[in-house]
Amino acid sequence: MSRAVVYEKFGGPEVLELREVPEPHAGPGEVRVRVTAAGLNPMDWGLAARPEAAARFGITLPSGFGYDFAGVVDEVGPGATGFTAGDRVFGGVLARAVADHVVVKVPVPAPDALYPTPSGISDEVASTLAVAGSSAVAALAAVGLRSGDTLLVGGAAGGVGIFAVQLAKLAGATVIGTASEGTFEFLRKLGAEPVTYGPGLADRVRGITAATDLYGTETAEAALALGVPPERISTIAAGPTPPGGVRATGGADAEPGALKKITDAIVAGQLTVPIAEVFPVERIRDAVALQAARHVHGKVVVTL
Repeated sequence: MSRAVVYEKFGGPEVLELREVPEPHAGPGEVRVRVTAAGLNPMDWGLAARPEAAARFGITLPSGFGYDFAGVVDEVGPGATGFTAGDRVFGGVLARAVADHVVVKVPVPAPDALYPTPSGISDEVASTLAVAGSSAVAALAAVGLRSGDTLLVGGAAGGVGIFAVQLAKLAGATVIGTASEGTFEFLRKLGAEPVTYGPGLADRVRGITAATDLYGTETAEAALALGVPPERISTIAAGPTPPGGVRATGGADAEPGALKKITDAIVAGQLTVPIAEVFPVERIRDAVALQAARHVHGKVVVTL
């Protein structure tokens, strides 16, 4: 037998259950990964809580949970190429990552993903990269970020924000990040100038040339009010039609090689991945409750 986190009804963390399930095996053209860590994202609990969100992704009940994972290939099916048993890997599998084993087709069909984990990057860190890293790259690409820009980042201390801030700094931009006051020192260490979010944001910010809103629409609306052209403003969590013609984007829009760009920067010591807390899978409900509160600084990881 194997273990997996599943839910049979939509709701909060209380619907998640760690259960014994039949052990999956790699079939033709597939590899099996022994999962060691799973990084959590807002979309994970959003899909588990909202039937309409799950329906957009074709998720039906009962369902597994989570997308981001890291681990080791432990079975290679007939005809599967590109990976061998013992390879360290990371990536994503929609609504089934928080499990002892995941089976992935190769070549990997979207929205799933599988990449080799570079030496020098732990499984805990690797498990945080697929969604947040690719979303950050896409958000910055959508605004045409360039050296000399002053970028306003909404939700800068969150899971995507920690990547966006550091990638923007590496690109030569000045970064202003919205956050609560308790997060200011954390953001300064990442290289951002913090500013309090909330009503009146446009009155507290000056001189921005681009913006990316990683939480909702407040930052995008402030940037528009400050005269930033809509084509230099992006959102990842405002739906397909954000305000004022600004650019909606997400991880699926990231350029090929986006995650290699991030892993190269991590290996080179140019980018760090703050992990707020690590939970054993037996405490999946506590992990999701912390993630869903939206006040976490960095990433939340579950280990198996």
